[in-house]
Amino acid sequence: MSQITQIYLSFCVISAISERKKENAISERKTRNMNENDITYIIRGAIFKVYNELGPGLLESVYEAALLYQLRKDGLHVESQKKLDVYYDGHLLPVDFRLDIIVEDKVIIELKSVEMLKDVHKKQLLTYLKISGRKVGLLVNFNTSDITKDIVRIVNGL
Repeated sequence: MSQITQIYLSFCVISAISERKKENAISERKTRNMNENDITYIIRGAIFKVYNELGPGLLESVYEAALLYQLRKDGLHVESQKKLDVYYDGHLLPVDFRLDIIVEDKVIIELKSVEMLKDVHKKQLLTYLKISGRKVGLLVNFNTSDITKDIVRIVNGL
């Protein structure tokens, strides 16, 4: 391979990396300005995509992995299994609460793959919202024949 060809290929690689960085920066700016309603709208779309592709009946961990992938593909910043510190009377308790998914550091997604959502699931998410100081969460049960009926929006103090 000639030196000119090597230089040209190096330039192409650097250009591609630079272009990707620009796209990521634009995506970051867009998502930083989104409110909880904008974010939950995108999340619902991702949930529908995952459900339509995989269907019901799988383990929660499968839906979590697929949803994480889809949300990232949709340009959102997501964290999974994030530790939630719990304080009582000013003291950090030695408990290990984990939030399934946090999107844009604003919305909690609590995933289930159960026969039916129960009030305790809703209370669990509301408590997570209160402890974390976040306003909005989505409770999602993928083990259903109609996903539209098993996405529950929970709000904390709105």
